[in-house]
Amino acid sequence: MDHTNGTTTGQPPGHTAMAMTPKEWADWRSQLRHALDDASAVRRLLGMPPEEACGRLPMKITPYYLDVLMQSEAAPLRRTVVPSQAEERIGPEEYEDPLGETAHQTSACVVHTYPGKVLFLATDQCAVHCRYCTRSRWLGHGACSERDWQAGIEYIRSDSTIRDVLISGGDPLMMEDARLDELLDALRSIAHVEIIRIGTKMPAALPQRITPWLLEVLKKYHPLWMVIHFTHASELTPECAAACGCLADAGIPLAAQTVLLKGVNDDEESLCALMEGLLKIRVRPYYLLQCDPVIGSSHFRVPIRKGQAIIRSLHGRTTGLAIPAYMVDAPGGGGKVPVMASFVEGYDGTHWQLNDCQGGIKTYYDPEDT
Repeated sequence: MDHTNGTTTGQPPGHTAMAMTPKEWADWRSQLRHALDDASAVRRLLGMPPEEACGRLPMKITPYYLDVLMQSEAAPLRRTVVPSQAEERIGPEEYEDPLGETAHQTSACVVHTYPGKVLFLATDQCAVHCRYCTRSRWLGHGACSERDWQAGIEYIRSDSTIRDVLISGGDPLMMEDARLDELLDALRSIAHVEIIRIGTKMPAALPQRITPWLLEVLKKYHPLWMVIHFTHASELTPECAAACGCLADAGIPLAAQTVLLKGVNDDEESLCALMEGLLKIRVRPYYLLQCDPVIGSSHFRVPIRKGQAIIRSLHGRTTGLAIPAYMVDAPGGGGKVPVMASFVEGYDGTHWQLNDCQGGIKTYYDPEDT
């Protein structure tokens, strides 16, 4: 990342088959203007079998992210953004609004599910469209008006129990710097709002967005956290690492959320590579999320028992810093529920029987308080 002008250095890869100058390649707005929406053309470029797919969510891939997908190690990642016929199958107990967010909306922009914290839906736009998107019902046609924004901010101002605001969407970093500055300033002016978080995929999907001007905006509003959506180790490019480095140097703690996806990252090797790779670029693995039961996503979902087994295996393989919490976002709006694998075999009132990382049983003396 060139810190003087906020651009990613280097020439645009020729195999993307698009006429972009180096200046255009390095500019995040230009990347968005050149985003691809022709699934058949992308399938040809990526060597994927042709398929007549009419996914529920339109395809959108930035030229930068397409270049990531062109790498051979990114083959599993391709199916997360390229539409397929599998999306047309509706599995049992799948919903347009699987988390019941609509029932918890206090205004067009605010979802208040948990005590003490709210979700602020700032935009309905993303740099890439993930095929398993929980808010696919909303993406692209759920934009909040200025009046909606103000109503959301006033709701937060009126409830002194709200201490934590997560700005999401869509992707908040799709907004221009001035617009994001306006929202952050309004939220930081509310005395009882202690923590502001931004949920984004930009460092993975469009690292060109992390410019010096954006960093100057973000640095004004500490404590500010950023939760970044990562899916596969192939996203951890030098450009992504540089973008995360700039954010970390600006004093913004970085955490990662990853959705467990069948055939993409549902094995010990893939997840370990991703989680350890994140630590190397100063991003702390935070959540491993079970894929939400949104309509047309059954081909992505992994059995929870398999997810538990993967997490269990990571405990014996890598540092605890690289092990995320495995969570299910409860259908209907119950919030995130841990479904971590149990290492406890039993307790007899004086001794705990514990599984160690090598598969053995260890005893820990811990009598009940009488």
